[in-house]
Parts: sequence; structure tokens; C-alpha cells
Amino acid sequence: MPLDFTAIDFETANSSPASACSVGLVRVRGGEVVAATGWLIQPPPGHDEFQEWNVRIHGIQPEHVLSASTWVDQFDRLCAFAGADVLVAHNAGFDLNVLRRASEATGQLCPPYRSLCSLQVARKTYELESYRLPMAAAAAGFAEFSHHDALADARACAQIIIDAAGRVGASDVFALADALSLRVTAPVAPVEPALERAVA
Repeated sequence: MPLDFTAIDFETANSSPASACSVGLVRVRGGEVVAATGWLIQPPPGHDEFQEWNVRIHGIQPEHVLSASTWVDQFDRLCAFAGADVLVAHNAGFDLNVLRRASEATGQLCPPYRSLCSLQVARKTYELESYRLPMAAAAAGFAEFSHHDALADARACAQIIIDAAGRVGASDVFALADALSLRVTAPVAPVEPALERAVA
């Protein structure tokens, strides 16, 4: 199998994982970036307060998302770009949780994505004082990018996976995970939001 995946990064408006306000997506085919996109998102109602700490990190203000698509409006676009790819993110648990929680908050059925964490990959690949995205990306040859810009972060994440795969001679993300004693997380069966609320 070729080295195919989609790197994803979310920025959030506040501490709620459902408060997605920006997304970046980078498609990799055969170890090469072939498409990239990103956009602002109106966070779901009830999760749309912009907290000072988050704004200080990513610079996105409430007025910046006034004309942006809602989570529901942009959801099909996001899923169409990702397709059936393994999703890769730096601290993948965070980004996959944003995807699940924002979908849950708006009644969307989140596809059962598989994922691989580039933070874990970096820790197994490089000897660094810090494995924060800028440092790990620099080790992978991707330096001087706008950290906390969702698209730039997704590009940096993609480069870590491409570089790590090249170093260990892995032909795809599964071989990369195996070589580093990691795992691609198995897909979790999607749960209908209404049913999840009923049994919670």
C-alpha cells in the first residue's frame, strides 16, 4: 500500500472539545502532498464562546467566524476531503475528540475514522528536548511555519509522517506504526447521536 493519509488540525474557541472554530486538512498520496485546504467554522451553539486564552493562542476572534459555515454546513465538505483515509494529527486524541464532540453536539453522525498520532511518531523517531509541533516539524525538515494556523499545522504534521516513513522505509502508515511499535487506532462504530443521548 502507498503512503496515503489525511493530516488534520483543529483550533477551538474554548476548552470545550466541541468548539471547533478552524480546520486544516492536507491530503497525502504516495508520500506527497497533493491537496490542502482549510477554513473557519462557527462553533456549535452552546460551545461558541471565545475564551481569551484560546484567542491568544490562535488569533481567531468571534467576528472572524460570523460569515463562516456552521459545523453542520461544513461537515460534508470535511468528510468528503478526508474520505476513508487514516487521519493523522499531532496529539491525535485531541483532534479526533473535536471531530466527535462537535458532531455529537450538532446531531451529525461522525464516520468511524482510524487515526495515527504524529506526536507519538515523533517521539519514536527523533531525539528532541521537546516534541511540540514546531520542534518535531523542524526535525522533519518543515520549519518556520505559522504555528496554530490550522492549515499550517496540518502541513507540518503531514511532513513528520512523510519524513518518519522515509527514515524507517515504511511504505504506508500501517507499516510505519508497526516499525515504531505504535498502532493505527481501530475505527469505532458510529453511534447515532439520539441513541447516545438516550443511553447516557
